[in-house]
Amino acid sequence: MSTQAEIQLSTAFREAFRHHPSGVATITADPGDGPVALTISSLISVSVAPPTVAFSLSSKSSATPAILAAKTMVIHLLRLADLPIARLGATSGIDRFGPGIAWERLPTGEPRYAEVSTWFRARIVGTLPVGGATVVVAELLEGHVDHAAEGGAEAHSVVYVDRRWHGLRAPEDDTK
Repeated sequence: MSTQAEIQLSTAFREAFRHHPSGVATITADPGDGPVALTISSLISVSVAPPTVAFSLSSKSSATPAILAAKTMVIHLLRLADLPIARLGATSGIDRFGPGIAWERLPTGEPRYAEVSTWFRARIVGTLPVGGATVVVAELLEGHVDHAAEGGAEAHSVVYVDRRWHGLRAPEDDTK
């Protein structure tokens, strides 16, 4: 049973992080019985050598068991132009790989959203159950950044804050 102090701390935590912007990514994987996807806002870089990231998966997500069972996955870093992919991975009860959704399989078999210009293929190297989530550590195996997709408002990174997605513009050059 929670004490009043624990409830207040939990409320403060939710409120603080609701207003703390975070980058948006979508994870895709296929453990062998069909592709799954989910959108996350918890991706962090861990190491450059070897290139390693970490993120958390909620135990409430139906995609979590499949991602944890997959040997490899694709991590899509999303731009404003990719907002439909963010929404797709965040919506429950829909076919995230159905007709009209541009996706393909990498030569190694992982599902990838074809229109996302920045992505990494990764393998899970560690997990840590914490409360109602699992922290996943993944080593990057290959990646792609399409610099031709940069420029204009649609190329701005997507951040999640206050339960909404926002385009993050590059800062103005204040050195002039």
